[in-house]
Amino acid sequence: QVQLVESGGGLVQAGGSLRLSCAASGRTFSSNAMGWFRQAPGKEREFIVAISWNSVNTYYADSVKGRFTISRDNAKNTLYLQMNSLKPEDTAVYYCAAETDYRYNYYPPTITSAYDYWGQGTQVTVSS
Repeated sequence: QVQLVESGGGLVQAGGSLRLSCAASGRTFSSNAMGWFRQAPGKEREFIVAISWNSVNTYYADSVKGRFTISRDNAKNTLYLQMNSLKPEDTAVYYCAAETDYRYNYYPPTITSAYDYWGQGTQVTVSS
C-alpha cells in the first residue's frame, strides 16, 4: 500500500518558521517529481511548489517564493518544505503529492490533476 504521510504542521506566530516532512512508503518516488499544495477553508487546493526527481528543477508559486524552500532526500524517500517568514494567509492544510508519469520527472507539474498520490495533509496555522 502506497502512502504519503505529512508531519511537522502546527501553530506558529507570524514571522515564524516550520518544516514539513512527507515520508513515502510502499514504493519509491526517487525517480518522480513531487510537490506541495495547500488548501485553506472555503478555498480550492492550490499549488505551492514542485521539485524534479533530481532536485535540479523547482517551481514556486509567487505567494511563497523567497520564503519557502522545497527539498528531498531520495535515499530516505522523503520530501521536505521549509517555511520561513510565515504569514496568517499561509494558514491551510498542507499536502504533499507525487506523480508517476515519467514525462514529468524533469519538469514537475503545477496542477493538482497531474499528481497520482496524495498525503492526508497536515494543518498549519499562523497567528497574527
